Amino acid sequence: MDKPTLKNTLKFFECLGKIKSRSMFGGFGVFCDETMFALVVNDQLHLRAGPANEADFIKLSMTPYVYKKRGFPVVTKYYAVPETWWDQSDVLMNYANTAYAIAKDDQQEKKAAAPTRIKDLPNLRLATERMLKKAGIDSVEQLQTEGAVRAYQALQKSHSDTLSLELLWALEGAIEGKHWSVVTPQRRDELLETLRQ
Repeated sequence: MDKPTLKNTLKFFECLGKIKSRSMFGGFGVFCDETMFALVVNDQLHLRAGPANEADFIKLSMTPYVYKKRGFPVVTKYYAVPETWWDQSDVLMNYANTAYAIAKDDQQEKKAAAPTRIKDLPNLRLATERMLKKAGIDSVEQLQTEGAVRAYQALQKSHSDTLSLELLWALEGAIEGKHWSVVTPQRRDELLETLRQ
């Protein structure tokens, strides 16, 4: 359902940097150089809001995307862009640049407040940190760059014991900053699919 808009979005934003998408919030997060600044869901493009653009979005009667988490509505910071913006590429690009700058600033703030040791991440402890070091991953940043699947594969290569899939969920949760039990079944399926490739 989201494929045509997603395809157009990825192509349109190519000039910003390395663009890719990942399943998020029931749609697809759009990332530029590892920073998510847009969301394509229900065949509609949404841009990240923040202090520099949210008032404009509200004035333009744009609405934020809302999804349900455990039955409760969660209002995101991603606002649906008017369809007319696709015909006004300079307007769309201008707002996209602002959204990207906001997302990058937020990411930097999170990094500054983030744990510096692997063992301090959610779900992980000193034993996991040692296992990851042995597998060649010795920093939080490196773990985030590698991602859960590549980190798990590195652990499989460096450890003779069979590793449980719970460790894969734990790594994903650690990277996302949440408990492994709330990693969605859909995300678990995606991780398993990537693992089998």
